[in-house]
Amino acid sequence: MKFMAVPNYTYLKLKILGSSGVITIGISFQRAYECEVECYDHAAAIVASGQLAAIKKEVIKEAPKPKKLIGSFEPTEGSKEVLIDSGSPDSKVVHIGTTLSPK
Repeated sequence: MKFMAVPNYTYLKLKILGSSGVITIGISFQRAYECEVECYDHAAAIVASGQLAAIKKEVIKEAPKPKKLIGSFEPTEGSKEVLIDSGSPDSKVVHIGTTLSPK
């Protein structure tokens, strides 16, 4: 079945040629406005979700890799090891800088 339609945006009418004459479909300005606002909100949500996806990709690229950071601490030059507790079987140490100013 083929048919042709003529929209008139000024009067919010749609005219379609039917088998028994012209079929006119109308809508109120209030309903047209509500549809326009709904379409805008939907389009804004789609754009925002696309932007969020792009931001997420960029943040993931810039985020540090936690597996690389584990165990990668290297003491700097000018530091010495000091035993925390000489009676502890763990013999944990800390590194203290020796190049600090006396202030």
